[in-house]
Amino acid sequence: MTDGFQLRYDGPIATLAIDNGPVNTVDPDLIENLIKTLPSLTEDPAVRCIVVRGKGKVFVGGADITVMRRLEPATYRAMRRWVEVERALELAPKPVVAALNGHALGGGAELALACDLRILHARATFGFPETGLGIFPGAGGSQRLPRLVGPHRAKRLIMDGTRLTAEQALDAGLVDLVASDNFDEVVAREAARLAALPTATVGLVKQVIDRGWGLPIDEAMAVEEEFVLRNLQLEDAAEGLQAFLDKRPPSFTGR
Repeated sequence: MTDGFQLRYDGPIATLAIDNGPVNTVDPDLIENLIKTLPSLTEDPAVRCIVVRGKGKVFVGGADITVMRRLEPATYRAMRRWVEVERALELAPKPVVAALNGHALGGGAELALACDLRILHARATFGFPETGLGIFPGAGGSQRLPRLVGPHRAKRLIMDGTRLTAEQALDAGLVDLVASDNFDEVVAREAARLAALPTATVGLVKQVIDRGWGLPIDEAMAVEEEFVLRNLQLEDAAEGLQAFLDKRPPSFTGR
């Protein structure tokens, strides 16, 4: 047990389970512990997929209100470091799965938006209820949400504090899959599928899209060319092309 979370390794898959009180709230201690631990996952070449989930019936319950009640800049800055946790996962050179085993609200929803694949339990909800507390999602939610669903839809979801059902979240494009009693099986299946991909190539895909997003097309194409040339240097590129010529399934190593 590590303070606030647990780590489990299943071959190339690392599962990080938030375990911080009855509803897995976010507090400064949890944030600092995650910031210290995440590099060991994101930089380890043996880890080819990261799964983030919660313990119990909640994914991540959001910020600890007893901490947030201290309306001071120092408190805000300490809690604001949650964005560093999100960014570490977003920039990970490998696929990251948000296994939303329960309600993903506020800070939990913000964390989920930083992941590459989001699987929501059919009985869970997803949303940003912060306006009911007189605040708004200030750990990436106000920026990632409009990039995902557009500014108008994001404003409505945040202003109204809408809690979406699993099917509504799926229809809105906020999650990729919904699973019920077979939730753990679906998560395991998807994690194994992603871990079998050419991991280094996946890392380049994440980078090239982020780098090119919003640039004028000529600049974006120059970014793409840079990453194409980097891709050609990977062992998995040679393996994938040779496997095609050999008419056999590729055996990717993640390098």
